[in-house]
Amino acid sequence: MYSHINHPTDSSLLDIKAIARAVNPERLANDLATVAKFGARSDGGVARLALDDNDTRARLWLIEQASALGATASVDVIGNVFLDIPGSDPELAPVVTGSHLDSQPAGGKYDGALGVLAGLEALRALKQAGFAPRRPLSLVSWTNEEGARFSPGTSGSAVFCGVRSLDETRQVEDSDGVSLGSALDTCLTELDAAGVPRRPLASPMHTFLELHIEQGPILERTGASAGVVEGIQGVSWFEVTVAGSANHAGTTPRAMRRDALEGACALATALREAAKDNEDRVRFTIGKFAVSPGSVNTIPDYVSFSIDLRHPEALTLKALEAKFNQLAQQTWAGCQATLTPLSRVEPVAFPATLTALLDDTANELGITAPRLVSGAFHDAIHLANHCPTAMLFVPCRDGLSHHPDEHTELDDAVAGTQLLAASLASLTR
Repeated sequence: MYSHINHPTDSSLLDIKAIARAVNPERLANDLATVAKFGARSDGGVARLALDDNDTRARLWLIEQASALGATASVDVIGNVFLDIPGSDPELAPVVTGSHLDSQPAGGKYDGALGVLAGLEALRALKQAGFAPRRPLSLVSWTNEEGARFSPGTSGSAVFCGVRSLDETRQVEDSDGVSLGSALDTCLTELDAAGVPRRPLASPMHTFLELHIEQGPILERTGASAGVVEGIQGVSWFEVTVAGSANHAGTTPRAMRRDALEGACALATALREAAKDNEDRVRFTIGKFAVSPGSVNTIPDYVSFSIDLRHPEALTLKALEAKFNQLAQQTWAGCQATLTPLSRVEPVAFPATLTALLDDTANELGITAPRLVSGAFHDAIHLANHCPTAMLFVPCRDGLSHHPDEHTELDDAVAGTQLLAASLASLTR
């Protein structure tokens, strides 16, 4: 698929160990601490929602780092921020790394932000080591990866890659009725005032590498400092509604009830049972559950709940979706159910040539980096259809993420950054 990725085997042409040594742990730790101040919570976590004031301040801070790198900052119409470093052959497409700066409402300091800051430190290390890239290099911070304020997430990368339209994405509203477009315009106005030029969407890329915390327990359990990601699970989001009939809780016999909550609970249980598999590869989550009218002495007449369904194989995901549709068409406690698709992202397998490059680079650096599949979706899932793409994971304590206690040891963050920097160097030659 991506036959133009060829990585050199003659290490005499490239001293990747010198590049790895140029990664500065103190500088990376300081950047993490600085960015964590934008939206800092009293419990040590971060609330930096997409396109809020804290997110904009973090973008402006990132843009300020461009001059010391010899980079040019720019932003596109969906708010993705790029720092671009020229290569000796400006006609070549750039090698790109990055992640996102937005967080969950009660998120941690590392989810997304580490990928951006590791990319920044990798570029600094390449410059400090005297590495002169042939291909241009770019660092990107994608807009609204989390989807916590504007759902669905990965807005910036999806619009950049043409997966979603800009106009439809701008119309999405948060819980306060503020549109993404309105919040985006406010952010872009501040970036315009800082003199940041605009750039086109869907600009060519040679490769994209994203470093991220694992958000799972595998790397920590194995004692590995990094992991090479083979692909990303597919994701389907649904809303389920169950319609019944409201009536008095004290006077209505059970045989005469159409209790929407009773029906919803029965359906939710059936859906969960349908999603069970012996290999424990299916991921099924009900994260939202709302009951109406919400009165203590009234039989519920309407219930809605969400489904997050994930699997690394497209055929299995489609089979589960079909089973869910069959279940939703049945009657539950005398109530009618509706299953509405909200979002779907196909599973992605990263190209073997690129993951092999990461394997080889890790081996040369003496970094243990096992293979694994991402259970969470990332911006890389859209970039994979735009250019050759891969990911690196670093462990997080207890596999905990989307939480103020989210933590990655600095030694692991440094090891991941070293692997990232060396891999970028190989790709930019």
